[in-house]
Amino acid sequence: MANPLYSITPFTLLDYPDKTACILWFAGCNMRCVYCYNPDIVTGKGKISFDEALAFLDKRRGLLEGVVLSGGECTLHKGLPDFIGEIRKRGYYVKIDTNGSAPKLLQQLIAEKQVDYIALDYKALPRNFKKITVSNLYDKFNQSLQMLIQSKMDFEVRTTLHSDLISKDDMTEMISYLRTTGYSGKYFIQYFVNDTPILGELGTSRKILTAEDFPSSGIQLIFRA
Repeated sequence: MANPLYSITPFTLLDYPDKTACILWFAGCNMRCVYCYNPDIVTGKGKISFDEALAFLDKRRGLLEGVVLSGGECTLHKGLPDFIGEIRKRGYYVKIDTNGSAPKLLQQLIAEKQVDYIALDYKALPRNFKKITVSNLYDKFNQSLQMLIQSKMDFEVRTTLHSDLISKDDMTEMISYLRTTGYSGKYFIQYFVNDTPILGELGTSRKILTAEDFPSSGIQLIFRA
């Protein structure tokens, strides 16, 4: 089996709520989001095996609490459930960052109590989804969203905001859709960071929106850089 992991961030206080963690970056993705900050990871090949990652985690016992599985898209990789099982045997909490394109796998992991927290990317409205992600995976994302809401597990939703791609009206509609699904958790709006290498070609993004633009959202809106 080809090496699934592109790299490891050995320590983070930002990527797993309330936990010291590391990040395992999975190579490859089934989307090609034009604003993607990780072009090398998305288009590159893995360099690190599961066994090598587990050896790293063995050395970090007692220093870290959680493991973030990110990418790229970790749910694309065969053997992920078994790998997570090995992580959990070592006493770590597991968080998955995902574009939601594998709802059945996420449902399996939740049912088997193999994942503790999920961050789900809400890329765009259906009419803009293909333009932004270069994929036809909106329905899969929506299935994941609905499943996560019904599962009652702890998860967050997040959107990357570039002023050329998502307007205030789009954002209002996205917030409204989350509210109609019954989602009541945190919705992180991440400002696109200019002057950063990305997968596509985009102009400068302006910070034209803030939480004050959506005073009656009914959702825990959090804007962050």
